[in-house]
Order: sequence, then C-alpha cells, then structure tokens
Amino acid sequence: MFNSNIVFMYKSVSPEEAVKIIKSNDRVYIQAGSAAPQTLINAMTARHKELRNVKICHLHTEGKAPYADPELKDSFHVNSFFIGSNVRHTLLAGNGSYTPVFLSELPILFKRNIIDIDVTLIQVSPPDKHGYCSLGTTVMATVAAIENADHVIAQINPQMPRTHGDGIIHISELNSFVEVNEPIHEVNIPKINEVQHKIGGYIAELIDDRSTLQMGIGNIPNAVLQKLGNHKDLGLHTEMFSDGVIELILKDVINGNYKGVNPGRALATFLLGSRKLYDYVDDNPFIEMRTADYVNNVTIIMQNPKMVAINSAIEVDLTGQVCSDTIGTRLFSGVGGQMDFIRGASLSEGGKAIIALPSQTKYGESKIVPFLKRGAGVVTTRANVHYVVTEFGVAFLFGKTLKQRKKELLKIAHPDHRESIDRAYYEGYKF
Repeated sequence: MFNSNIVFMYKSVSPEEAVKIIKSNDRVYIQAGSAAPQTLINAMTARHKELRNVKICHLHTEGKAPYADPELKDSFHVNSFFIGSNVRHTLLAGNGSYTPVFLSELPILFKRNIIDIDVTLIQVSPPDKHGYCSLGTTVMATVAAIENADHVIAQINPQMPRTHGDGIIHISELNSFVEVNEPIHEVNIPKINEVQHKIGGYIAELIDDRSTLQMGIGNIPNAVLQKLGNHKDLGLHTEMFSDGVIELILKDVINGNYKGVNPGRALATFLLGSRKLYDYVDDNPFIEMRTADYVNNVTIIMQNPKMVAINSAIEVDLTGQVCSDTIGTRLFSGVGGQMDFIRGASLSEGGKAIIALPSQTKYGESKIVPFLKRGAGVVTTRANVHYVVTEFGVAFLFGKTLKQRKKELLKIAHPDHRESIDRAYYEGYKF
C-alpha cells in the first residue's frame, strides 16, 4: 500500500493483533475529530469480554463509539474532554465522565503526566519516501498523547490527507500499525436558514479588511463566510475550519498576508468537513496544522492584529455570562477553545470577540435569559464578552454596566420574550 523501500523494514499486523497490547485498567487515548481510527476502535471494543475498566479518553470523535455502549460499562469507561453525540448517551447513563479543560491546556495534561496514557490509537497517511506519516485532519493534543503514551498503534490509510505542520510522525515511532483503506469521516453542513443568514450578515459587518478569523463548523460560521466575498486580505488562525473557507482562499479573500503569526498560511489544529476539504488540504503548504497548545495559545493568538473570534453558545444571561457546554445540568459538549480565542481576540490590536446564537431554540425558548439554567456551566464569563449577535442585531457589552448590558441584550432578544425576560430580571436581581 505504501513505499516498498519502507514497507520491508516495518510490517503491518491485523487489527486484532494490534490491540492485544491493551490490558484491563489501561488508559487509551483516541485521536479526535474525523481522524478517529474506526478499525482500531472496533477491534478494541470486540475484546470487551476479556477487558475490565479500560479508561477511554478523547475529545469529540466522529463516527461510531461502540465502547460507549452502557452495556459494556464493566469493560470501558468513557472520559470526554469534549462531549460528542456518539458518547452523550453513556454519560447520561452514568458510565462516563467529563473533564473540563481549555483545548490549549489539554496537551499539558499529558506532558506533565497529570493524565497518564498507556495506549494511543491514531490514524495517519501512508509514509512518504523518508518514512514520515501525517496525522492529517487532526493534530490538537495527539502529538502530546503520542509522545507520552507507552504504546502507539496506528491505522495507515491512503484516504487520510497529508497535511503540513506539527502532525508529522515517522513510522518508526509506531509500536504497531494496521493497513486500511476506508473513507475519512465527513460532515456536511445543512442548508443555511433565514435566521442564520441574518446573523452572518451582522457579523460580516463587524469584520474589517485585513482581519484574521477564528470560526468553527456549522451554519452560522458558513453564513458569515458567504458574506465575506467582497472583503480583502483576510487571515485564518482558527481551532478548526470546514469547506466554507475554500472558495474564499481560491478567490484570494483569505490569503493571510497581514497576519501577525504565520503570515501567508492558514493555521488550524483540526479539520472537519467533506471529501472536498480533505482533498484540498492534501499536501497543500498554505494549510498549516499545529498543536492546540500553539494554535489556541492566547499569547500567540493576540499577536494577530484585528483578530476576530466567532463562537456559539447555548444561552447567554442578561449580565453577559455565556453557557456553551451544558443544558442546565445535562452535559452537552465542552469548554473547547472558546475562551482561548475570546481572550486572544480581546487582547488583539483592533480585535473583536463575538458570541453568536439564534435568539431562541427550535422549541421557541429564549436563548437570551434573565438567569442561566440551574446547573448551567459558565464557559465565558461576563467580564470576557464583548459582542453578542442574534438575528435581531448586535449587543456591544464591553465596558458596559450590568444595567446597560441588560438593555443591550434585550434589544437582540426575540420580541416575544423581551417583556418576560425584563420582568424576571427586576424580580431576581438586586442591581
């Protein structure tokens, strides 16, 4: 499957043979995002009858997570650093745990052995003529996990794009590997609705030429990108990006010429999108994949002038507190990199930190609330929020008193809820 000068030195094994190294009570780290190695995951899970108390830790992973079946609770315990839909059910069932951590600090947990890793499961591109593989679509904390694990198992997949940057690993660093040829997990964005278009328009108006952008996946970031066709000389320094940036790069709207960090390059730590995205980034030197403790480092982010961070929320209260990881007491996602970029953009010269969300849920409940739900997690504090955007406009909170914030946020709440929110505020607050 790969270079014959390399293959004779290193021999692949079957998935079943590769995962035999995993023992009861081990901690296993799984590469996140679209790079989750499904063949190795399935082979490990198939050993559930002979394994006990194997701790599986990872950020959000795409694809199936069979080890998260609550019926396998004696064999596997899931510890999520960011909760995806494929493991949410097992946390609700009590067979899982959540470790809140800034994405910028996750590699530190491994480097300092605060969390010890016995086995790391990864997916890489085939080695080049020098024997170097690429972590492809997901770097994040994977490098730290590889360097601090006792055993590294890889699935080598020709469908994994070869990306430039920190995610380069020599085949000799793999304790064992299997060869597969299977599609990388893809995510396709649904059609953008009217509310998302309006939010995207308001945010686009806040973005100046020569700004550097951070935005994630989803309809609102894509709505923003669709409004930027007439902008000039934008940069990309972002935790992740998806298909929406490709057209702007090809049109030279995004070129990175005025970035303060890694100018002339688009910087990210993971990618999530369609095959079109993975083909575009393959061996593309304009795309630079770096570790999360670099990409999400506040002191590095802030060096980009006009840094614009666009992040989402589950709800925002009238004082500006932002809940992004829970729905009341129910765990939903994670801290991720929101605070890393909110803070980095706030400290950037001319930077803008933006929280964007629809004014209400699909069930008609307001997302601008007098008080966060009982048990809700505050990911971004009221002191960190500068802009909040809904389809009803932009609330600028920086430097505003609590009473001024209330007026700003009421203006962008859904009209059906403004009176009840205002009334609840006066009944509950003493300021």
